[in-house]
Amino acid sequence: MNTVNSNLKENWLKNIILFLSSQTISLFGSSLVQYAIMWHITLTTESGLMMTLYIICGFIPTFFLSPVAGVWADRYNRKMLIILADGLIAFSTLILAILFLMGYESIWLLFAMAAIRALGTGVQTPAVGAILPQIVPKDKLTKVNGANGSIQAVIMFVSPMVSAALIAMASLEIIFFIDVITAAIAIVTLMSFVKIAVHEKASAKQETSYFSDFKEGLQYVNSTPFLKKFFLFFAVFFVLMAPAAFLTPLQVTRTFGGDVWKLTAIEIAFSVGMMVGGGIIASWGGYPNKIKTMTLASLIMGICTLALGIVPVFWIYLVFMALFGVAMPIFNTPTTVLLQEKIEENYLGRVFGVMGMISTSMMPIGMLIFGPIADIIAVEWLLVGTGAFIILLAVILGRDQVLLEAGKPALSES
Repeated sequence: MNTVNSNLKENWLKNIILFLSSQTISLFGSSLVQYAIMWHITLTTESGLMMTLYIICGFIPTFFLSPVAGVWADRYNRKMLIILADGLIAFSTLILAILFLMGYESIWLLFAMAAIRALGTGVQTPAVGAILPQIVPKDKLTKVNGANGSIQAVIMFVSPMVSAALIAMASLEIIFFIDVITAAIAIVTLMSFVKIAVHEKASAKQETSYFSDFKEGLQYVNSTPFLKKFFLFFAVFFVLMAPAAFLTPLQVTRTFGGDVWKLTAIEIAFSVGMMVGGGIIASWGGYPNKIKTMTLASLIMGICTLALGIVPVFWIYLVFMALFGVAMPIFNTPTTVLLQEKIEENYLGRVFGVMGMISTSMMPIGMLIFGPIADIIAVEWLLVGTGAFIILLAVILGRDQVLLEAGKPALSES
């Protein structure tokens, strides 16, 4: 087993390029469909309720499946889980395309599709998070996660434009077929060219039940001092992020006018910022202590959130939106790497599963709090308030000794 692992580590660069390429191709096809469905619902229904239902269908299955999928990522071959998730999404998209071609164009089919895609994402996310340390040497994890963040930002930037162009030129079914093809390419690449050894727990005989494994994962989180504080920080952080994440388009429409180009401009500014931020963290690597890098990024996001609530000029607003985007990968990358470095390999899937539950539930909870308030209080005041709290939270994060200890660099493996 050690010989296999050392051979894989030697070929890690080729392996990771093939792995990330397959994920990028699959993600691009998925993003095209995601935007195409969203705009189709918007244009055909012009209903806020229908959009809300679509968004709910897109996150609730991920939330409920994340803890189970985390257990799967620790019990089974992670590469096969990623392939199966891609396959599920591709197959359901193919069925949807055929139904649309036959004339069954019910809006509820799109909601069902969003739910199935969310199930696939729920399986894939903890498996991808847990598989990277199997392929990449520990001292290269920051660069690889940073580069992956940049790739995802590029897709976020390009896919809405490509999707809009395709919708103008072709039918919705054609976009569905593109997603099926990209998923097929990703699956073939993973199966044929990416070599990943099965991790220790998956190769052993499973002698405990799913529930025992899940409970064991929660006990692991509970008995690891930094994880409890880490997840508590994230829960509060994601709730406070909700106004900046979801209410800024509403704010721009109310304050600067509802021109479509302005709504597009804030998305582009954020995406360009994320691309730049991914490049910065991949080349710089952050401070030796990852918590310090996260603190810096949190402070920038808090200041930007506060600034979005007070700047009166739209182009200055865009500058702060771009800066917010820059801070995102500088925050996300050390977060992911910290877990990948510090968590025992046999628990990685379950820890990423818990992380998935927090990230998919806390922002919607934030919206349930701040969404209704936004009809009574100006969005600007919500941004100023949450921005101030994020700055305070960043200061607390940067002074917490348990987290600072956990953030110290892991010893490189020879």
